[in-house]
Amino acid sequence: MTSQFNSSLEIVFVLHGLNLTHIYFVFILILYIFTMFINVTLICAIVLEKMLHDPMYLFLCNLCVNGIIGASSFYPKILYDILFDSYVITYIGCLTQIFVIYFYVFCECTNLTVMAYDRYVAICKPLHYHCIMTIRKTNRHIYFVFILILYLITICINLTLIFTIFLFLTSRLPLCGVDIDKLYCSNWAVVKLSCVDTTLNYISGFVFIYSHVFQTILVLISYIKIIKASLRTQAGRRKFMQTCLPHLITLINFVISLLFDVMYARYGSNTSLLALRNIMAVEFLVVPPLVNPIVYGINLTQIRKCVVIMHLCLSTYTLYKAIKIVFSFKDIMKDKW
Repeated sequence: MTSQFNSSLEIVFVLHGLNLTHIYFVFILILYIFTMFINVTLICAIVLEKMLHDPMYLFLCNLCVNGIIGASSFYPKILYDILFDSYVITYIGCLTQIFVIYFYVFCECTNLTVMAYDRYVAICKPLHYHCIMTIRKTNRHIYFVFILILYLITICINLTLIFTIFLFLTSRLPLCGVDIDKLYCSNWAVVKLSCVDTTLNYISGFVFIYSHVFQTILVLISYIKIIKASLRTQAGRRKFMQTCLPHLITLINFVISLLFDVMYARYGSNTSLLALRNIMAVEFLVVPPLVNPIVYGINLTQIRKCVVIMHLCLSTYTLYKAIKIVFSFKDIMKDKW
């Protein structure tokens, strides 16, 4: 298709990803429900348990909230496509999906960078940790308000950057095609359909890539210092394995999958290894939201205990209500007879 569209309202993109059958619908739905469940469980455990109101767990809570956003940017659309065999998306829907995915990526990278700094201070400067990362217990409420405000400011900055730099530059382009070789909408996939020069979009894309590369370099520098400090004592090695290794695995997985998707979209072939390319393209949207709560939940003892206690309390309460309903039903049946 080479003709230019007169209005963006008449554009409907066709997603040429994996043509999945209805058998995959149940599997993907279960995966989405399980992802949401474990993230919500971890969030509730951190929010409800006062012992977990520390910076590391607060950052982990933010990671889980962002994981829900990332999973929800992909799963509902792919489930709808499989159920109704309709691999299409409107222009507004496509830009909305791009917006949510970029928001997820920005927040994930920022949160992982802050978590790396938190671990660096905790291991390399343990005596100064509570002075740097926390405030006195008497000012605990002020601390949480400050963190909340800081997080909201970060969100506002991310939203502004995403809207002004990416969506504005993309939405101004006239398009001459509607075929997207992915399971979801991405910024560069839409840019490639443009009829005009896209140098400005190309430059802004590299600014985006290098900003995250710079964040990754900062994290790696932090971990080099963390590893050096951890090797000195057995307690340091144990602390590294418990709190830092899961974060490092999460970071490496996210960065590699994201860079693969971005680089292949620009320089890869559109005809070869379509199935593998689409699987790798959704990896950073599917795996981190699923793996992060499992890795941290299993590895961190305090979270594991809180989750077990929370589920025991919930199960006990559910059993109590069920028994109460059964006895109430028996009383009603006796009165009738």
